[in-house]
Amino acid sequence: MSEARETTSGAAAASHNDMANAIRALAMDAVQAAKSGHPGMPMGMADVATVLFRDALSFDAADPNWANRDRFVLSAGHGSMLLYSLLYLTGYPGIEIDDLKNFRQLDSKTAGHPEYGHAPGIETTTGPLGQGIANAVGMALAERMQNARLGNDLVDHYTYVIAGDGCLMEGISHEAISLAGHLGLGKLIVLFDDNNISIDGPTSLSVSDDQVARFKASGWNTLAIDGHDPKAIADALAKARADSSKPWLIACKTTIGYGAPTKAGKSSTHGEPLGDEEIKGTREKLGWSAPPFVIPENVLNAWRAVGSKGAKAHADWQKRLDAAGAEAAVALSVPAGASRKDDVAKAIAAAKQAFAADETKRATRVWSQQVLEHVTPALPELIGGSADLSPSNGTRTKHHTPIAPGDFSGNYIHYGVREHGMAAAMNGLALSGNFIPYGGTFLVFTDYCRPSIRLSALMRQRVIYVMTHDSIGLGEDGPTHQPVEHVAALRSIPHLMVMRPADAQETAECWEIALKTADRPSILALSRQAVENLRPNASPENLSERGAYVLREAEDERDVTLIGTGSELSLAVAAAEALAKDGIRAAVVSMPSMELFREQDADYRAKVLGTAPRVAVEAGVAQGWHEWIGENGRFIGMSDFGASAPAGQLYKKFGITAEAVADAARAIVKK
Repeated sequence: MSEARETTSGAAAASHNDMANAIRALAMDAVQAAKSGHPGMPMGMADVATVLFRDALSFDAADPNWANRDRFVLSAGHGSMLLYSLLYLTGYPGIEIDDLKNFRQLDSKTAGHPEYGHAPGIETTTGPLGQGIANAVGMALAERMQNARLGNDLVDHYTYVIAGDGCLMEGISHEAISLAGHLGLGKLIVLFDDNNISIDGPTSLSVSDDQVARFKASGWNTLAIDGHDPKAIADALAKARADSSKPWLIACKTTIGYGAPTKAGKSSTHGEPLGDEEIKGTREKLGWSAPPFVIPENVLNAWRAVGSKGAKAHADWQKRLDAAGAEAAVALSVPAGASRKDDVAKAIAAAKQAFAADETKRATRVWSQQVLEHVTPALPELIGGSADLSPSNGTRTKHHTPIAPGDFSGNYIHYGVREHGMAAAMNGLALSGNFIPYGGTFLVFTDYCRPSIRLSALMRQRVIYVMTHDSIGLGEDGPTHQPVEHVAALRSIPHLMVMRPADAQETAECWEIALKTADRPSILALSRQAVENLRPNASPENLSERGAYVLREAEDERDVTLIGTGSELSLAVAAAEALAKDGIRAAVVSMPSMELFREQDADYRAKVLGTAPRVAVEAGVAQGWHEWIGENGRFIGMSDFGASAPAGQLYKKFGITAEAVADAARAIVKK
């Protein structure tokens, strides 16, 4: 390592080595205490992190939510002790030394991987490799979009990422860096922990990519440096900050487990404690004599000075914000959409009134687009997009202007054929606090988005997934594109609202639910084929909000209850009409969201479902339905993959018809 630099103002008593070694010591001590964890990356990247926080990162530890702070994303989330050490050392509120001692323990703030919301300063949940760098693309995009709206005086910050070999091997990283390079997100800076080690051993076992060349080919600026040379690190960061024409990759050549006398540079330091003897030897080699979890006063003071150095910049920014007027204050200080609830409610009501006067049969994806025609002007924070399926998804309206390289003033993002990258970037947009993102693709491609959808739910972020072509009803594209199991699989994700509206009114209501629910993501599962408008009147009440409701009650006591969702609700209605001719009294229940219905009180659920036997119909698999139809209920749906044919033929082939629903009802009533 080159000669250490002294720290800046107020911290001259502690050298760079002292400050970096504080991170190394805390990382190896916490992992050892937990008997679990990943000490190697924090020890290897301690020099880079020290220079980044000391010389480049603009933040105020006393106010972790300062809107114009630089974002720091630890994409290599397994090295979480790097982040936790930094949060403690710089003085973030609520992070004490005991939290580090409780690393990976039940109910601690310091989980095995950084969890958004567990502690201030954790910008996103990272664990699945590659997610952090893809989230950061969304954060960097949010910064540019808000900058275009409010100007440099109020929005001018960077997004920094520490990523490892694993992050860059994951497929999502290819989507993310390609999109960032195309858009020219020049305030995104990725610091690559280039240590050539993976869990199995050297990375040469499985990969030989030239990462610098790869990023350069995607339109990034690149540098390669010694990741243990503080001057080289500082110079690289200064160069990257001075040129924001393109995003930056700084490849930092490091030694995993730096300082460990026998394990440095070995895969064994990646994911297991060093052991008492190795830690003793590391302390001797680094010249670190402090006991476990003890940081010498001069070193801690130096770090706390780093944590407070942004206070003046924060205060100056606050003065500019105060002088900028109410609109800017709302944009940067109020949760996205919170000030526009009345406007959104009026837009939804107008959409419902317009739909009530329209007798045309349309696909719910088309009704969704018409909802957006009403809502988009009322909600500037709403940012649309699609994975190269805008015309098919109906996600773009006449009120949309595309984001383009060098022009971030619009409100629509062409993500290209990058479903996973889109979903992860939307998480970053939502985490920025300034925007409500929605993005579209075919429902079958939630398979490509699922890890990011799961993290939307885990982080409780308002991300809206517009998933069209939701069943065998998409027709001729065939079973590769027909999502028979996807709705059931998505319903299994905690905190995710899966909504499958049946007609125009329900589509408007489901959009209203998605927009006003700030702490959960939503799936809107929409049809390709035209549907009948089963509710010709615009109810002032959002009937879908309770998850299920009685669409049509039986004339007297029920003999059977028919339950449907989406495009199959009309089959339940037709079946009820056929049954009435036989003297069988059938109620029809629409269930656009199982999740919302499950949250209602028992009395409401009992009133909707009734005591009569039940038949459910949905063009998907049966999983999840027995909760509502009971052990003796009947389900009309799919038990195999679809086929390539016009939609009408497919429904007949697979027995998803009004006749089949009526026959099931007759059998169950007779029984």
